[in-house]
Amino acid sequence: MAKLKMGMVGGSYDAFIGDVHRKAARMDGKIDVVAGAFSSKPEKSKETGKRLGLDESRVYASYEEMFEKESKLPKDKRIDFVTVVTPNHMHFKPVKAALEAGFPVVCDKPLAYSMDEGREIEKLVAKSGKPFMLTHNYTGYPMVKQARAMCAGGEIGKVMKVVVEFPQGWILALLSDVGLKINPWRMDPKVSGISNCMGDIGTHCYNLAEYITGLELDSLSADLTCFQGQQLDNDGNVLLRYKGGAKGVLHASQISFGEECGLNIRIYGDKGRLAWKQENPNYLLVQKTNTPVMTYARKGGGYMSEAADRVSRIPAGHPEAFIEAFANLYVNFADTLTALAEGRKPTALELDFPTVKDGIKGMAFIKAVVENGFQDSVKWTKI
Repeated sequence: MAKLKMGMVGGSYDAFIGDVHRKAARMDGKIDVVAGAFSSKPEKSKETGKRLGLDESRVYASYEEMFEKESKLPKDKRIDFVTVVTPNHMHFKPVKAALEAGFPVVCDKPLAYSMDEGREIEKLVAKSGKPFMLTHNYTGYPMVKQARAMCAGGEIGKVMKVVVEFPQGWILALLSDVGLKINPWRMDPKVSGISNCMGDIGTHCYNLAEYITGLELDSLSADLTCFQGQQLDNDGNVLLRYKGGAKGVLHASQISFGEECGLNIRIYGDKGRLAWKQENPNYLLVQKTNTPVMTYARKGGGYMSEAADRVSRIPAGHPEAFIEAFANLYVNFADTLTALAEGRKPTALELDFPTVKDGIKGMAFIKAVVENGFQDSVKWTKI
């Protein structure tokens, strides 16, 4: 089939994550970015389209204009799906408009500004019947998929404990006037919602732990802090209780001096353990009963799961990382759209991407953490 045609809402020329999405979507030659409403400022949207080399007639002043005009194009010309990469408070409206116009949607996380908006999106996805992908990109790493397959196959036995953390230090530089060039909208409750740190990176921890282990969270107890007089949390520690008896510890911070992107996870079963670090993503530490500590390498010698092999592009020793992880989600989403266009049911491997249900779980996690995290005494909140 011809390449799928992608339209984008948000992601102007100076936006970090928008550029990541475009590079990732194009990586495997299955998707072209052909249209967009890249900014709420029409001139900025126009300039972005010019820099991307797009047909100026398909660079729009608003997402409403894009959906209206693209819907009127012949099926083989119009966009096949929409990617929304706006700040949190602007997810709901373009997602709603895209689904109502009949377009499948890719949306950056978290799902929405509020739980109410998230629930409404869930209803709209169900009503439309269109595929929806939420970009929890860390689920796209090959060794994360390998860890998931090993947990599902019982290779480390019953999971008893999960420790997942995501330390960063970028907010310290921002607050100390070092001049770090980063958009501070995540620190603004009018844009970010009820949480900064937990809504941004804490949800990645929660999602990663659930994706790998298959465990379902039952309840949590949190301790959040707004250091340096900020309105929203920038550090948090959470105790987790999973259904079935497993326990967990989740730590996310943006004031951890010197840390860059330290996402890591350790999973302890009654017959073994797994450990993965995002800053060294092509290797998975594995230890089982009566074995030494082993390091599994991406594209390793015949022991990799089918899902991990599917998303490994190049030989071992050649690093694959952040943008490739996004690309792995886009490949599966593209293959799902292609399968539906061909009239066949997508395979489980093709459907291996976060959905609106993962978005709702993430919103529930954020809500519970914030409601629980500023109490003086230890209490547990059901999810």
